[in-house]
Amino acid sequence: MRVLLTGSAGFIGSHVADALAASGHEVRGLDPRAGAEAGDVRDPGLVARRLRGVDAVCHQAAMVGLGVDVFDLPAYAGVNVQGTAVLLAEMARAGVRRLVLASSMVVYGEGAYTCDAHGYVKAGPRSERELQAGRYEPACPVCGEPLESGVVQEETVPDPRNVYADTKVAQEHLAASWARMTGGEVAMLRYHNVYGPRMPLNTPYAGVAALFRSRLERGEPPLVYEDGRQGRDFVHVRDVAHANVLALESLKDGSGGGARAYNIASGTPRSIAEMAHALAEAYGGPEPQVTGGYRLGDVRHIVASPERARRELGYSAQVSFDSGMAEFANGTGSAYKSVGAAL
Repeated sequence: MRVLLTGSAGFIGSHVADALAASGHEVRGLDPRAGAEAGDVRDPGLVARRLRGVDAVCHQAAMVGLGVDVFDLPAYAGVNVQGTAVLLAEMARAGVRRLVLASSMVVYGEGAYTCDAHGYVKAGPRSERELQAGRYEPACPVCGEPLESGVVQEETVPDPRNVYADTKVAQEHLAASWARMTGGEVAMLRYHNVYGPRMPLNTPYAGVAALFRSRLERGEPPLVYEDGRQGRDFVHVRDVAHANVLALESLKDGSGGGARAYNIASGTPRSIAEMAHALAEAYGGPEPQVTGGYRLGDVRHIVASPERARRELGYSAQVSFDSGMAEFANGTGSAYKSVGAAL
């Protein structure tokens, strides 16, 4: 297929480009950092020109990270929401009916929780007072007792907790509306904590693995927030890129398949502290320090099952946690340089 890839010069997008090309697809990029492929997804005329003769779209372009402060709101809404709306409108005009959308685990907010007394409950946002007091585990909204974390499925109702999550939910809703109105098909890939070569470093919008690695490069210990027991799923970028190829090829003809979400994860959750220790050990740097610090908008645990992706797309993670972290820790040169905040 001839595929328009937005965010083609970014961290994940560049790996998706490699994987698509290796699978025999023709890739047409759209990214303001990509030289001859330069372009902003918010520009309708440019998007229309790039869509000519295209069979499908992989939409990776986004401003990432939780956001630094409230003044980031216009930038996130502009790139992530307006950009996606422009892309979908131009796809409808061009008659392109197949879309793979890069979404995120952040749409879920907190993960799945149960209370011994009250069964499944929805954990609310943690207050600054609770975090300052070191009460990190979400409490039952009925009895106030600490909850037991579990695994979320794709049917879990979205509950975004920060501006990036808000825009990812909006992208999913826009894509689903586009599919209903045009008869198109969209696979929404909810990436978990992606890491690996070309990951953005030394930026306040970087992911936690990149922040830890940047400190190790400076000879400083990774600083672990809260108590380090936060649950996450770290998935290598090459596995994410492969998931994009599988999702694209699952959209057979764009004939009314609707919208379908998939968790793209390793299936093997780890704590933030485990990840920090693995990275420090592989790098040969200082041991991580657990600081008790926190960020409002962070969630405590978010672990999801990739079973639907395995069953319907044939996806399974191939890069192990240990080998992936060792590669990431010891990567040098241009493969690991910062590629900026907008993918």
